[in-house]
Amino acid sequence: TAQVLVNIGNHFDLTSSIFVAPRKGIYSFSFHVVKVYNRQTIQVSLMQNGYPVISAFAGDQDVTREAASNGVLLLMEREDKVHLKLERGNLMGGWKYSTFSGFLVFPL
Repeated sequence: TAQVLVNIGNHFDLTSSIFVAPRKGIYSFSFHVVKVYNRQTIQVSLMQNGYPVISAFAGDQDVTREAASNGVLLLMEREDKVHLKLERGNLMGGWKYSTFSGFLVFPL
């Protein structure tokens, strides 16, 4: 199960794993995922309101555990939603060894 370390304002919903922007502004998001060892490729996308904004890939055939990371600054309107989507492949321990962070950089 997922563990939330910091969630000031409770804008990240643990049940749905969706972050909802409390106000308009520039937000920073980053994520880190680890793929399982089985000669496959993973792709994880950061989704904003249902559309992929950035993705990370890991697909080396000879590495036992390979990680992928990415980060972005996003202009978000109030109530915009952000979540991670596993587009293909399997993650090590599901999402257990993955991290996802987001915060407001500059309110508008």
